[in-house]
Amino acid sequence: MSVMATVEYLGDLRTQAKHLKSGNLVITDAPVDNMGKGEAFSPTDLVSAALCSCMLTIMGQVADREGINLKGLSSEVVKIMSSNPRKIAEIQITFSHAALQATEVQKQKLRNAAKTCPVALSLAESVKQTVTFNF
Repeated sequence: MSVMATVEYLGDLRTQAKHLKSGNLVITDAPVDNMGKGEAFSPTDLVSAALCSCMLTIMGQVADREGINLKGLSSEVVKIMSSNPRKIAEIQITFSHAALQATEVQKQKLRNAAKTCPVALSLAESVKQTVTFNF
């Protein structure tokens, strides 16, 4: 196995992660309600966004196989935290596509793909995943 990323603490509850293959950087800040500045994604924001990105990626693979044009599929992510202990309690994701050209069978394949993406399967069962598909 090789190192995929490095992460550095920059101070003031901020970190910088570097993806070694691409050189891309991701900054995180603690949220305002947890002593931070809230000027960037928090680590728990990234987990929530990563779940959505993973779902979109796996749905894209299914769409490519099925000949579905997924371009224009959008999503919204809501993260709900619990306080004791402080952790992600629920991630709500809503996918929307006003004019998706797909059969009901293909749409079900997209739904199944989203719900079985690697991030979805990696999160603890205590993290509720509420996913809505508007297509």
